[in-house]
This record gives sequence, structure tokens and C-alpha cells, in this order.
Amino acid sequence: MSRRNREKRAAKQKNRRRAAAERERLDSGPDRAGLIESLVVALSTAASHPADHAARYAADILGEFGAFPRDLDVAADRAVHEAIGAAWAHGWLPSDLHEAARRRLKSSDARYLDEAILLESQAYATASLHPRWRADLAEISSGVGPVGPSPQMWRWATTNGVGRSEAVSVVIRVLNLLGRLPTLGTLLPPPGTYRYTASTVSEADEKVLVKVRGLLAKAEATEFTDEAEALSAKAQELMSRYSLREAVADHERGRAPVALARRIWIENPYAAAKVVLVQAVSRANRCQAVWAENPGFVTIVGSDTDLNLVELLTTSLLVQANRAMLGAGRQSGSGAPTRTRSYRQSFLVAYAQRIGERLDSTSASVTEEVKRDARLLPVLAASSRAVDELVEHMFPSMTARSVTVSNGAGWGAGRAAADMAVLDVRDAIAG
Repeated sequence: MSRRNREKRAAKQKNRRRAAAERERLDSGPDRAGLIESLVVALSTAASHPADHAARYAADILGEFGAFPRDLDVAADRAVHEAIGAAWAHGWLPSDLHEAARRRLKSSDARYLDEAILLESQAYATASLHPRWRADLAEISSGVGPVGPSPQMWRWATTNGVGRSEAVSVVIRVLNLLGRLPTLGTLLPPPGTYRYTASTVSEADEKVLVKVRGLLAKAEATEFTDEAEALSAKAQELMSRYSLREAVADHERGRAPVALARRIWIENPYAAAKVVLVQAVSRANRCQAVWAENPGFVTIVGSDTDLNLVELLTTSLLVQANRAMLGAGRQSGSGAPTRTRSYRQSFLVAYAQRIGERLDSTSASVTEEVKRDARLLPVLAASSRAVDELVEHMFPSMTARSVTVSNGAGWGAGRAAADMAVLDVRDAIAG
């Protein structure tokens, strides 16, 4: 070996030893902490730019910090988890983040955020999470499957077969979304702050909800519109009767009415028309509904029991309304203009309005029966005041808006589809 080659080899070995010593020095202590902090800042700064520039900023970060992959992995976790924590502090729930990501991110990016939400939740004791918060996490987990250990980024890249640049780009796009979220009203205690109290959901509540879910599942499964609407009406009457009786029982126990709020995310297209249906179901169940077009959800306000019914019934009726709309199009033949936006929006608005009328009638019938108990009137008045006060507190500047209907054929078909059922099902329930 020539002298020149020996010198080159010695120089390379010296450089490797120096690099190894530097890595060892950075493995712990203030220098590594400073590096990770610099990486968090770099990722957050990249995320402050338009999301379609993510690949360029990912390349810059790898060019500057590519020699520290472990630290970059840790920094990505920290940046994402801190951003998720900020979302919780601003009123967002796990289901809200999931829905926002599903609408605004690529599917791969949304899956990354779902997994990050589950990893971030491991920082809290299970008992310090509200039951509905835990239910949100369970729902997300059912779509993600088992999650691996932290840090997430490089493990996720390997699992999904993507390169380092794309993995960093995903993190930047996720941070971009999290950094642009508006502040929402607080619906649940933030994670880590919940303290258990005696459950307001009794065994009787669960039994009624199981019956209602069963009726609505049958309504969604049938191909016959009249049968679906009869089953939905039966669910409405069953829950209305139970809700009113529980309200009187709570009053006798000395419990003041408590209004709560939940969010229902609305799918496009025809979101405005679907909101009309949510509002109709809410009104029939002594709740109020307020639409936030952007981000894209309806906040419903009411008692816990009534909110349970509104959630169940709304979800089912949206499925049924869509099926009825598509079915009307098939029956009209290929020459009918049933696939235009004006037809379908008019159909859904008419369907929602007529369903609302029929649900109102069902609820009114039940209320008239229960009103024979003189205790009900003050209970209903107190419950209505509680709902009004919470709506005014959460939405001090809300405004009313109308939904345009411009297609007479769609309107007529929607009314007809909602009007086919005989909804007097008191005998069926009594039996």
C-alpha cells in the first residue's frame, strides 16, 4: 500500500472516530436536546408554508440534518404530539381530527395522523380520559389496527414502503393541517383532566339504545322506503317516550336539567341539504343544531339522552335519504334529469322537511300523552332554558341562512319518498 493511500485511510478512520464521538456526545445531554429542539423548529417552520411545498422543505431538512436520523425521528414525534396537544386545548376531539384529516389530507397522511393520535394518547392514564374520548380512540384504532412503538416516522415509512423524503413530507403536511385548525368550543374535559363521577347512563338507557339501534339497523337494511320510515318512526317514538319519562324522574331526584353539546360531521356533496335533515331531527327531539360550514360539522345541543337519539337517528336517516334519492333516480329512467345537482339538492331538502314534519308529529303525540302528568311541563320548560342558554353561550353571533331549492321535480320526489310511510306505530310499541 502506498504512503498516499495509507494517509487517506488514516484520515478516513480519524473522521469516522470523530463522527462517532460526536454522535455519542449528542446521544444525551444538552447538545442532543438542542439538536432535537432545532429539528422541531425546522419541521414547524416548514409546516408554516403551503402544504404543496412539503417535499422541497423535506429535502432541505434531510440535507441539513440527514446525519441525525434518530434525532429527526424523535423530533417529528415531538412536533406532531405538541400540535395534537394544542388541538385538544382548542376544543378538538379525536373524532374531529380524524374527520378533518379525512377531508383535507391524502389518505396516507390521514392514516399517519390517526396513528399519531393513538400514540399521543398513551401519555395519559386511561382513567383520566372521558368515556366519549376513549370511544373516539377506540373507533380510530379499529381503522388503524395495532400501532407500533414511538418514534413513529421511520417505522411508519418502513411499514408503508416509502422513502425518507416522503416520510418527512408526510409529517410536514400533517403539521400544516394541525397548525391551521380554528378554535372550537370545549365539549369534553381535555385528556388527562377527566375525573370519574357516577355515570348518567343507566342500564335502562343502554337497553333502550340497543332497541333503537336495532330498529335503525333494520331501517337501513330494507330496500323498501315505507318500511324504513316506519322503523325510524318507531325508534323516534320509543326514544321520545323514554326521554320524557327520564326527564321527569331526574326532576324528582332533584337533578336540574343539564344541556350538553356534540358534533356531527357532514359529508359533501349537498352538505347544506343534509344539515336541514340534522336540524329536523334535532328539533323533533328538543335539541338545537348549529352548522359550521367550515370546518364542516353541525353542533347539536340538548340533554344527554336526547343527543343519543339525535346522533343515532341522524346517522341512519342520512343513509336512508341518500338511498331514497338514488332510488328515485333509477325509477325515473335514464332520460330524466335526476342526477343534476339542483334535482338532488331539492330532493334532499324536501325529504328532510317532510321527515321533520313527521318526526315532529310523532314527538308531539308522545308529549301530549305524557303531559297528562302535571310534572312534565315545568321539566320541559327548564330543559328548554338550559338548551337556549348553552346555545347562546357557545354561539353568541350565529346567523340564520336558507337553502336554495330550484327543482320542482326533485322537491316533489323528495316529499313523496318521505310521505310513503304510515308512521302511527303506537300499537306496535305497546305490543
